[in-house]
Amino acid sequence: MLKRGTLFLCVFAVLGACTEQPPTKMDVEMFNSFGDSLGTVKLSEQPEGVKLELNLEGLPPGEHAFHIHEKGSCKPPDFKSAGNHYNPDDKKHGLLHPEGAHAGDLPNLIVGEDGKVKAEILAPQVTLKEGKTTLLTKEGTSLVIHAKKDDGMTQPAGDAGGRIACGEIKKMEGKGESKEEKHEREKTGENKAGK
Repeated sequence: MLKRGTLFLCVFAVLGACTEQPPTKMDVEMFNSFGDSLGTVKLSEQPEGVKLELNLEGLPPGEHAFHIHEKGSCKPPDFKSAGNHYNPDDKKHGLLHPEGAHAGDLPNLIVGEDGKVKAEILAPQVTLKEGKTTLLTKEGTSLVIHAKKDDGMTQPAGDAGGRIACGEIKKMEGKGESKEEKHEREKTGENKAGK
């Protein structure tokens, strides 16, 4: 009886892995170079792209470049670990460039005198689903805010200055999942993929 119950659980686990869908919503926590949380950016899959809902504070007032970068790594203080702009279609930088834009090029943010910004931005060239333009790549991607505004044309990053805030976009482990459970789930998925 014990073996039968175990077999049932294994079959259930495999079927569960088969029906796993990419997330359609996720929160990205943004941090400054000191490691302080600035708030979150909510990402949600839309028919026309990915909507980003920003609710941030503690930023310098003024206009700031905002981009999606190619690696899901935010090592302070300079956030260079995030790599270059996310650019799966190998285009030129800039929303104003005739040969642009990078998939990761986004409109500038306007931060109020109180250091806060609330905004909704659509990223039309990316998705949370699988595919060439997914934000959930193997390495992940990241959101980066720069010290200056993006001029929309200058290569390779719009003369936007240093990176002052960063947040990682990565596939999350299941909530409440232990390392052992994650390992078992991945192993089961690998076995199924190998057949």
